[in-house]
Amino acid sequence: MRAIRIPFVPKPAATAARTAPRRWHALVSGWALVLLLAHPGHGADQAPIADIHLHWKWNQKEVTTAAAAVAMLDEQNVGLAVVTGTPPALALELADLAPKRVLPIYGLYRIPGEWSTWYRDPELLARVREALQTGRYHGIGEVHMIGGFVTHWRKPTISGLFQLAAEFDVPVLLHTEFSRADYTLGLCQAFPQTRILWAHAGAMLPADEVRRVLDGCSNVQAELSARDPWRHVANPIVDEQGQLLPPWRELIVTYADRFMVGSDPVWPVERLNPWDEPDSGWRELPRFLGFHRDWLRQLPDDVAEAIRWRNALAFFRQDSAQ
Repeated sequence: MRAIRIPFVPKPAATAARTAPRRWHALVSGWALVLLLAHPGHGADQAPIADIHLHWKWNQKEVTTAAAAVAMLDEQNVGLAVVTGTPPALALELADLAPKRVLPIYGLYRIPGEWSTWYRDPELLARVREALQTGRYHGIGEVHMIGGFVTHWRKPTISGLFQLAAEFDVPVLLHTEFSRADYTLGLCQAFPQTRILWAHAGAMLPADEVRRVLDGCSNVQAELSARDPWRHVANPIVDEQGQLLPPWRELIVTYADRFMVGSDPVWPVERLNPWDEPDSGWRELPRFLGFHRDWLRQLPDDVAEAIRWRNALAFFRQDSAQ
């Protein structure tokens, strides 16, 4: 059974805009290849980077061993690797191999399709509480809240999850996917004590909508995983030459202390959690991290260092461990 790909949920007027970026997909991939050949991203001569959006899934193990995954982190000079497991306990497998590098967070998904049904599980909160009580997990997520699938955040299981995160003082890696920032704003304002790491900076949102969330919720940090030319392309952060678009550059520099980067090594992108097919995402790690290193080079050194490294250490409270 092939998994259903998560759809975008744009405004009606934006429907054509969704397909337009796909038409230049091949062109963008072309310049990206040139950039990656110029900057292959091997860690020996690269500054350390914090990858705060990594998955370790059972079907990734079919093509990449745990030891090979840790070796890839070393090759790419990933000094901090925030990993969620599918099923959840798999994150501990990488943490056991590289305890000074890998920070596991508790994933919610155990069986096919749970990314879209997790909030209906009456046993979810008890399971998350039990996991956090072990002290081995340093966060919760990735939590998908997507238009057409998720219900209101006031529902007991959803609100209870964010309250639980505040109780244990751990962050939530939150994936929201809507055509506007309103849902995310309502949620982060409803749980001001919960530290939220906003996956993909809203996935499909333009810079002005991302700014609304950062302006409205001081408890939100944004990360830019999958904002590359191959995945969330409806609102790119770079142009066809790989240069940061002016609205994104202004936003990132303005909020330099609230952005991070990650690889989100899930591939092929057309499939979401295909439980019957292997996921080769870890083989794409140099490409995904290379993209981030390229646009970070366009920023002032102190801004780039904060986004590449220091913000993640502070957010995950690893400053003293480095």
